[in-house]
Amino acid sequence: GLAASGGGRIVLMDADLSHHPKFIPRMIAVMDDPDDERRADIVSGTRYRRGGGVAGWDARRKLTSCGANFLATFLLSTGGASDLTGSFRLYERSALERILPRVESRGYAFQMEILVRAHEAGMNVGEVPITFVDRIYGESKLGANEIIMYLKGLLQLFFTT
Repeated sequence: GLAASGGGRIVLMDADLSHHPKFIPRMIAVMDDPDDERRADIVSGTRYRRGGGVAGWDARRKLTSCGANFLATFLLSTGGASDLTGSFRLYERSALERILPRVESRGYAFQMEILVRAHEAGMNVGEVPITFVDRIYGESKLGANEIIMYLKGLLQLFFTT
């Protein structure tokens, strides 16, 4: 996992290419921006800023995703990050080393907790608009069990952070 990875920076993305690698250079550019005095420790690919979005989802899936993200954004303190449930991210190793020991969540809540802990630690999160493309092969893991785990994790974070 993330703790066992090597390098000074780590990209986390879906292996089925729902997160397209073409966005990685833009993520690196945001992290390396010399004109930004608030250097990003984490850069998140976001579906919810201008220029971002999803392709191949039906209305139910879009509503579920938008609703989950809205609820998390409303309840949690993350410093303005717009895509709390997304997992396409670029991390500075030093940021992960500070955050991971404090993270307890799994599943979708894990992604949210990373941003909550980063905000608590005073880290900066940059964003790059991305288009998430629904997988061609296989099935989404989003089912009733994942939704219940998300809600439990969200409430746990809300009441403990």
